[in-house]
Amino acid sequence: MFYFLVAPYLVYNGVLIASAVIPAIFLMVKVYRSDKLERESSYMIWNLIKAGIFSSLLALVEERVLSAVLDMTVPYDSPMYNIILYFGIVAFAEESSKYLLMKRQTWRSVEFNCQYDGVVYAVFVSLGFALWENISYVMTYGFGTAVVRAVTAIPGHACFGVFMGVFYGIARRLYNRGERTASGLFRVLSVVIPALLHGCYDYIATMEESDGSGYFLVFVVAMFVVSYFLVGRSAKKDRIIA
Repeated sequence: MFYFLVAPYLVYNGVLIASAVIPAIFLMVKVYRSDKLERESSYMIWNLIKAGIFSSLLALVEERVLSAVLDMTVPYDSPMYNIILYFGIVAFAEESSKYLLMKRQTWRSVEFNCQYDGVVYAVFVSLGFALWENISYVMTYGFGTAVVRAVTAIPGHACFGVFMGVFYGIARRLYNRGERTASGLFRVLSVVIPALLHGCYDYIATMEESDGSGYFLVFVVAMFVVSYFLVGRSAKKDRIIA
């Protein structure tokens, strides 16, 4: 009797979780299969997904603390409020958290021996982040949220990961060649560029809510197209850097 009472609830939540997880897994498989030179071990992949999940928790703490400071220092109706919130707090907290845990897991790994590996690492961490974040949103707001995020937020995180990974892979190649200053610059870019894109994504999405213009759609489509091109080009131009 108890089973029949709870079964609909379990099925419903199972569907919600699946709808949150499947888009992230699909993108993970796509990026992984694009690695033609030397694919990463399942152990590394699993650690990257876990790093992405932990990075979402780290970013949440950072966002809560920094948002509290923002609320005390900048008026809510100030034009600067959303700029600081989306670019300086949300985007930077999330992208820097992904980067820090990715670097801790991969920078000195013997598996990091190809330039495209940087793209794989960053995308898997980003999608681990998005996977956990999406489960939270879907369990709170329902299936409609899952559909929207499947075509916007999850691919968005993947795109941020692509840009992070491209610069991260170049940074590792330069580091191996002894060009430490140039490597450091590209490591900075691997955080700054995704954070800027992330900030634009969130800020334009907020504009859409107020005026209903098509800027968000144009921005998202452009970012997806460029990211798709970068994945293909990076995989095709991959090289051994060990």
